[in-house]
Amino acid sequence: MKKSKLSLLLVLTLVLSMFLAACSGSKNVSKETTDGKSNGSEEKLAADQTLNVLESAEIPNMDNAKNTDTMGGEILNATNEGLYRLDQNQKVVPAAAAEMPKYNADKTVLTIKLRKDAKWSNGDPVTAHDFVFSWQRAIDPKTASEYGPYFMEGKIKNAAEIVAGTAKVEDLGIKAIDDYTLEINLVKPLSYIESYLSFYTFFPENKKFVEAQGADYAKDASHLLFNGPFKMTKWDGTSATQWVLEKNDTYWDAKNVTLKKINFNVSKDPQASANAFSAGQADVTPKLAQASILSQYEGSKELLRFVEPSIFWLKMNEKNAALKNVNIRKAIALSIDKKALVNDVLANGSIAADFLIPKEFTFLDGKDFRDTGGSYLKTNKEEAKKLWEKGLAEIGQKEITVRYVGQDTDTAKKTDAFLKDQLEKNLPGLKVNIESVPFKIRIDREQKQDYDVLNGGWGPDYMDPMTFMDLWLTGGQQNHMDFADPKYDALIKKADNELAAKPQDRWKALQDAEKTLLEDDAAIAPLYQRAANYLINPKVKGLVHHPLSPDFSFQWVKIVETK
Repeated sequence: MKKSKLSLLLVLTLVLSMFLAACSGSKNVSKETTDGKSNGSEEKLAADQTLNVLESAEIPNMDNAKNTDTMGGEILNATNEGLYRLDQNQKVVPAAAAEMPKYNADKTVLTIKLRKDAKWSNGDPVTAHDFVFSWQRAIDPKTASEYGPYFMEGKIKNAAEIVAGTAKVEDLGIKAIDDYTLEINLVKPLSYIESYLSFYTFFPENKKFVEAQGADYAKDASHLLFNGPFKMTKWDGTSATQWVLEKNDTYWDAKNVTLKKINFNVSKDPQASANAFSAGQADVTPKLAQASILSQYEGSKELLRFVEPSIFWLKMNEKNAALKNVNIRKAIALSIDKKALVNDVLANGSIAADFLIPKEFTFLDGKDFRDTGGSYLKTNKEEAKKLWEKGLAEIGQKEITVRYVGQDTDTAKKTDAFLKDQLEKNLPGLKVNIESVPFKIRIDREQKQDYDVLNGGWGPDYMDPMTFMDLWLTGGQQNHMDFADPKYDALIKKADNELAAKPQDRWKALQDAEKTLLEDDAAIAPLYQRAANYLINPKVKGLVHHPLSPDFSFQWVKIVETK
């Protein structure tokens, strides 16, 4: 989930001593070379290889089967790894695997050899059985994983049948041929399977350790095991505002990990984050969105800016009878001045979104999905008012009150206040009650559908439009708003099955589905495609930002001396 010029997502590494203007298309990318030189000058390693990072939210979960958020994914990626990972150039490379997969003729069976020098932080070897156990645990209904079914159904053999209760967990399409050989059986060929397998849901788990922890597994740092570049030495659980990672000496590639320690602290106040950075107390800030803060750093080598392939929207829970009405939903979507939101409120390089699939994210034959896709639900306050009055008449009400769930960060509160003003001013009779809650609680409210309107968003998990499109299937694992449209379902299923080997026809089906979701159904109200702005200390070299989860990889970071 991101780069300045998103069409370069798979070929550029962002080394965080550079500045890129949002949407500039600049290719003047500063890179740290493998011989320790940057921009032609020698760089001397600092004696203290400690990185201090500020985050805007706590870690909601460190169980890779249960985590669903970016923050947890970033730390899971730093402390663990699966078969593959993205390298500094966004290329999928072997991690716990010894090599890239070997495929059968129709590419539905993958045979993967594991490296024999991979170990857990307790010294146990990482084996094929650890992957089998982890995947089976994630798909097991008893685990109550969201991402297990979401990522495996319709892709990994027998996953859908296990969820439906017609097959056993042991029937899942993964088996250990021996201690260091895995066989994976797919339902159909997946062009993106290698990047897919780098996602944290597919990480291994040490069965003996997990079962020994019982219900306490992953509740804090002492109840976790690690097979990645770092190990977590301090984390007191999901309410903790501080945590610490240290180099994992049992990691198979530990010799190439220079960083010794990473201190994380939660800072939800952007100005406080910027102040801590200026005072030398932090090397990396959270995303900053305030124009008053960013203006202080414009043109500075400390500012990194790029537009992400992440879309933010309002979800409308159709359990609410009023929001079940399509005209009410369309009115809400059309009533918001999205240009004012991005230019005056966010003022951080984000762009107004009249679409679901981000700009400059996925391409076919060199053409952006957006080049031939439409624009939907553009701001139109007059039409919004007409649809609002029509919708109220259809449901027999003159006034509606909705519970609006947002986050408790300063940026979120300002955004939500603007949206409340737009909705109440442009739709007479609508009252919006905002509930600002911590990120973990917002996720819980969304999953339980404990809201009427919710400010949410999504960043891609793999490089394909489907990472956004299958969120809205009837009864889908990420729907969480009771939306259902058989026409939409049919288009998505057609694109995912019979058109899987026909890229042009598949593209058209996905674009038709986007039109159905937004123009016909107004299932969600897209708001903006987010720009990310970070402050990075120039002494930090090799911090890599990815277009997919996780946001950052820390394993190549080096702290250098600065003049």
